[in-house]
Amino acid sequence: MTAPPTAARAATRAPETLARCRALVRPALTEAVGRLHPWTAEMAAYAFGWCEVGGAPATAPGGKGVRQALAVLGAEAAGADGRAGVPAAVAVELVHAFSLLHDDIMDGDATRRRRPAVWKAYGTGPAVLAGDALFALAVDVLATAPQGPGALRLLSAALADLVRGQAEDLLFTARPRTGPRRVTPEEYRTMAEGKTGALLGCAAALGAALGGAPEAAVTALDRAGRHLGVAFQLVDDVLGLWGDPDVTGKPVGGDLREGKKTFPVLVALGSPAARDLSALLGSPGHIEEAAELIDRAGGRAAALAGARAHTAEARALLADAPLAAGAADELHRLLDHLVDREL
Repeated sequence: MTAPPTAARAATRAPETLARCRALVRPALTEAVGRLHPWTAEMAAYAFGWCEVGGAPATAPGGKGVRQALAVLGAEAAGADGRAGVPAAVAVELVHAFSLLHDDIMDGDATRRRRPAVWKAYGTGPAVLAGDALFALAVDVLATAPQGPGALRLLSAALADLVRGQAEDLLFTARPRTGPRRVTPEEYRTMAEGKTGALLGCAAALGAALGGAPEAAVTALDRAGRHLGVAFQLVDDVLGLWGDPDVTGKPVGGDLREGKKTFPVLVALGSPAARDLSALLGSPGHIEEAAELIDRAGGRAAALAGARAHTAEARALLADAPLAAGAADELHRLLDHLVDREL
């Protein structure tokens, strides 16, 4: 396989890769959103941080564009120009936005990226409608791309896993903290692979498929992205408990206040500290004490060890796959950047 020129990218850092891919994808993403009904287009633009309620331009913080970058790098890893992966990047970004709009409603999260969530800004019904519009648009973007009809099967499989993961996540909230029906760390990992990992793997695999990669490369990128998703979620759980709020944008112990069964919590609830921790979790005034107990019970260490293990699995898959060298190097650096976030 002939790799695209890599000399100029030899020392590219992950933030530069993310910026390069966002710049490549943004015109096509903007054009696609512009095809929506004006009202749903405004809500989509608000969700992406492009405008305020009412349509006035804004420069609100958007996402990092991780899925966009994975799609572009997937195409480049196939030896194609990164532009071949742009339809995949747009489709997956639209699906991701759709999932966030609906997730915020289901979880009752009033804010997203330090602004009112779409459902708080526009209303629940309009936000559901905007999410549906984004989903339909994603299918159209991919279906009309070269090799798109076949790539739709990859997207539909990822969506099925995403919905399954979201269903499990919602059901976890009703299960007890302790006892035979408690949520186990292994169940949590499976949920995270679906809810977070499926779309990351799909992004890289779709980009590779549109770039003409062999099936082995497409499969390896899909599996690597799923491992990356689990690792990312485990690190995110650690940051949600012990991260610097100035870096994470989240209040210290916010996940505990919301009663989320994150991986460190589940590990601690499966330890001898379970009874004491369960009592603390039922007392909102003891969040700091609960976080300390979770740490002593091994919750933080287990989450970080799990993140490292899934990162190693992703690395092994990338190393064994027939990928163009330059793009493969950027994928490795992106993986490190996403997992080795500052605590």
